[in-house]
Amino acid sequence: HTGEKPYSCDVCNVSFSKKGNLTTHSRIHANRKSFFCSICNTSFSMKRDLNRHIRAHIGEKPYSCSVCNKSFPYKSNLIVHSHVHTCEKPYSCNICNKSFSQKRLLTTHSLTHSGERPYPCNICNKSFLQKDELIKHFSVHISEGLYSCTICNKS
Repeated sequence: HTGEKPYSCDVCNVSFSKKGNLTTHSRIHANRKSFFCSICNTSFSMKRDLNRHIRAHIGEKPYSCSVCNKSFPYKSNLIVHSHVHTCEKPYSCNICNKSFSQKRLLTTHSLTHSGERPYPCNICNKSFLQKDELIKHFSVHISEGLYSCTICNKS
């Protein structure tokens, strides 16, 4: 309770009050990922990050919106969602001043100014602004029979 932090990281000089916290922190620098997801084998340097990751696999959503009761796996998702109810749009385009409730929406919008289309179709090379547009487009190739199975060659 004294605020004393006698344990310092040799790499970045961050200090900790407990030796265990320094040990956990040190994994970041060592890039030691000793916690593995048994479902998809993704590795993590901290157990808490693995536990958060597993929520996505099992569908656990412990964070609920007090306005509409929608649930989320991560607290950060709930915070972003809360902008829907407050009509808050804290992210603004520095080119046209259009505002957005989520950073990812601003990022996607920014591509309209640059002309960048980062999601190309690997069949016809047409490019799309958003991943879901590419997925929707792909159904065109399936209905045309242009997509064939690599195992049996059926299209």
